[in-house]
Amino acid sequence: MEFVVLVLAFPRAYEVFTIRLTAYTNYSLRTLMYCALHPGTMVRMEDIARAFGISKAHLLKSARQLGKLGYLKTTRGRTGGVQLGMAPERINIGAVVRALEGDSEVVECFNPSTNTCPLIGECQLTGIFHRGLEAFLAELDKVTLADVTHDSEALRQRLPSLAVA
Repeated sequence: MEFVVLVLAFPRAYEVFTIRLTAYTNYSLRTLMYCALHPGTMVRMEDIARAFGISKAHLLKSARQLGKLGYLKTTRGRTGGVQLGMAPERINIGAVVRALEGDSEVVECFNPSTNTCPLIGECQLTGIFHRGLEAFLAELDKVTLADVTHDSEALRQRLPSLAVA
């Protein structure tokens, strides 16, 4: 499953290079979107799992991390669930992706301790890939959770109805 894919074409280099977010980040962004579509509601993880066809176990892991980061309020127990920990206008997609993805090693040479390429230090691709990754993240920095959920009714219509406890 992919949430965001950026394709950068470099003449003289590889024909196409693709940046993909991890499934973990994908599921985390979907969780935030689902909560934004149900403001003020304690949302059960089962509902999010059913809405997106994702394992509840995967979602629980990402919800814990989103809670630690302050993006979600989490409540345990039978009547527990999650809801946004701050206004969707304050949740920057770029910041979320950076927090969840960590140091993204798009290519091997991004990590000098694991790099085995003999061209490191002379190859121009490293700089190109760094600039491409920064441009990708800069675009995400321009977007908030409110921006991606502004047409909430149209988005809600594509998801199963929220179960009421």
